[in-house]
Amino acid sequence: MKIFLIILSFLIITALILLFALAHQAQDKQAQGLNNGRLSPCSTTPNCICSENIDDVDHYIAPLSYTEYSNTELRYLLVEIIQSMGGVLSKVDEIYLSATFTSSIFHFVDDLEIRIDETKHLIHIRSASRVGHSDLGMNKKRVELLKQLYKEKIGEHD
Repeated sequence: MKIFLIILSFLIITALILLFALAHQAQDKQAQGLNNGRLSPCSTTPNCICSENIDDVDHYIAPLSYTEYSNTELRYLLVEIIQSMGGVLSKVDEIYLSATFTSSIFHFVDDLEIRIDETKHLIHIRSASRVGHSDLGMNKKRVELLKQLYKEKIGEHD
């Protein structure tokens, strides 16, 4: 029994060290950014959600639409929403916004990226973990919250 507890303790400590190492690795990376004017596709891991690639059914979520906002007003509204969700903005330009969200315990970093499609009046969203495999659905929940807050701000109801 004593050997079992020693081995179990060793495994738990090793797992914690690995989680902290992964979190540290995530802090050194950056958001994917635009790839040929679009948000980057998700990898095969389940810790990503994106509205740009409708054919990727495992990672797809519908984009938001807009009609009555100028680009400046839309950016201001999205920045306000992201900050209210606890995001830290890292880049804001005419059609692209990037923010990070850091988990409280292990300090894992997730990237939230937004591309404004002025031609189609769509707001494309990508949220992905920088490291690891699973995010326990956190990125999808984040995008759904962003969409809900956006709809509340513009007075749209489901």
